[in-house]
Amino acid sequence: MCTSLTYQNSRGDHFLARTMDFAFELNGQPMFMPRNFTVQGDAGEFTTQYGFIGAGRKIGHEMFVDGVNEHGLGVAALYFPANAHYVQHADADKQGIAPHDFTAWALGNAASVEDLRQLVQEIQLVDVPVALLKITTPLHFIVSDPTGDTAVLEATNKDLQLLDDPVGVMTNSPDLGWHLQNLSTYGTLTAEERPLHDYQGYQLKTQGPGTGAFGLPGDYTSPSRFIRTVFAKHFSQPTPDIPSTLNLLQHLLDGVTIPKGVKLKADGESDYTQYRGYMSLEERAYYMEPYDNAELQRVVLTDDMLANCHEPINYALAHQPHIKELN
Repeated sequence: MCTSLTYQNSRGDHFLARTMDFAFELNGQPMFMPRNFTVQGDAGEFTTQYGFIGAGRKIGHEMFVDGVNEHGLGVAALYFPANAHYVQHADADKQGIAPHDFTAWALGNAASVEDLRQLVQEIQLVDVPVALLKITTPLHFIVSDPTGDTAVLEATNKDLQLLDDPVGVMTNSPDLGWHLQNLSTYGTLTAEERPLHDYQGYQLKTQGPGTGAFGLPGDYTSPSRFIRTVFAKHFSQPTPDIPSTLNLLQHLLDGVTIPKGVKLKADGESDYTQYRGYMSLEERAYYMEPYDNAELQRVVLTDDMLANCHEPINYALAHQPHIKELN
């Protein structure tokens, strides 16, 4: 399971951030994918037009779960159990893409969300399993770009289209429409303290600030994480630059980050936040924060990389937390 959100700071910088929540150890790491590179995808090969960076792993071929490309398009894949429906074989006039290859295909071929709206009409997601997991992963995808345009792709039938995401938040099942309707249940929540009534002449004593959020769900289910993230994003104080925005995004994701052991699956395995990824869209930078090290680790997509690097690059993460001694 996962949580994602977009954010625009007061300077106009755009971001896409996400938690990667999963029980199976994905061992994701920052990766660079060059322009004009042919990927041997599980449903057929495709070639990147644009270079990009993100989090992924090579399992037979390079697979990405999120990232940002040279035009500032950000994409993140999230689990979508019991709702994703894929075709067995692509139609003759469509290109077949495995669901776990969609992120790399989109980052490698779309320059914007509007561009992707057109391109997805040319593909279909095919029921092909990931070799490592032995299952076809049920996924949906949130996409955003430096214009602030944000949408979600949900493969609920063979014809794909992007759905506008007006709140810039996505979690897991149910679908986006359900989450937006459910949001109305919590439409009276506020960051301000609510005054208490005088009952039968008895003046209630205040419990202090925070009463405006009475009813805000605190569990780790997808609907609750969606509501909590929209609330925190909406009422958070604006930030003026990239460092302060990254710090804010870390705090926003704190509210939905899952420690090991507190969310167990039926088989007893712990579904937890393996890493948190932050895509700085105008900066064309990817920041990764693994579970065991809260220090952000950055890779920037430079013009030199795009012009001179012609093979994928893997970047090693530092997993030991650093504690600074104060003098």
